[in-house]
Amino acid sequence: MTRVQLRPVLAEAIEILDTAGVPSPRADAEHLAAHVLGVERSRLLLSPLIGPDQLDEYRALVARRARRIPLQHLTGRSFMGEIDLVVGPGVFVPRPETELLFAWALARLEAVRHDHTPVVVDLCTGSGALALALAHARPDADVHAVELDSDALSWARRNADQRAADGDTPITLHHDDVTDPYLLTELDGYADLVVANPPYIPDGAELSPEVVDHDPHRALFGGPDGLDVIRPLVPLIGRLLRPGGGAAIEHDDSNGGGVAALLAADGRFTEIVEHPDLAGKPRFVAAIRIS
Repeated sequence: MTRVQLRPVLAEAIEILDTAGVPSPRADAEHLAAHVLGVERSRLLLSPLIGPDQLDEYRALVARRARRIPLQHLTGRSFMGEIDLVVGPGVFVPRPETELLFAWALARLEAVRHDHTPVVVDLCTGSGALALALAHARPDADVHAVELDSDALSWARRNADQRAADGDTPITLHHDDVTDPYLLTELDGYADLVVANPPYIPDGAELSPEVVDHDPHRALFGGPDGLDVIRPLVPLIGRLLRPGGGAAIEHDDSNGGGVAALLAADGRFTEIVEHPDLAGKPRFVAAIRIS
């Protein structure tokens, strides 16, 4: 069997994924084709032909995506900032929306005085996405990442080892519970930045098959109102931050006001701001530790 034109193959895949209810059929069909052909998606049409073995592999991947297996589980890759991450079953797949929190955090680090090493803490790190992206962007930083789930932590370790092998400043991983009131007491008052993407979905929320069937539930659900993990995070963040340090907490789109209220009630935060995502939905709340 000779190689065939890629365009009609892509069109067929897009139709299959669209019929299956995949939210972004064209993008996913192109990402899978780029994965099989070993090229960047932006250069996909510079490879106009696909071989027989590649075609079989591609159609098998499209069929699995049509069953709503996450795209990242099929390619084994996700992204944050300028880094690639390996992901798969047992770890929460980083979402593009978290890039906005990452951008805020990176800008906040620019305001850190240059008379000390910036200290960063990532709570509920999952795959290590935020911690490792920040360490890559700021090799001068001392980055700590906390994760309770053993399966997720194994993915974070794989990513951390790979980033260190590629030359990034190593991060410190902590297998611990972010609701522990004695967590990281050695860093009390030293953190310049704390970021958190905790379990925040209210119990019983309706979710897509990619999420409810494949993301670990421990990483998703945060109690009846989605705030069961965020409530104990607020005093922890207040304890870890140095005066003038910044924090950002991602939350469910129903909970921006609730997270902001928790920060305000703590009394140690100022400049409490609710940030929307690109769709205009509430996505994360940022605040500064009172000096």
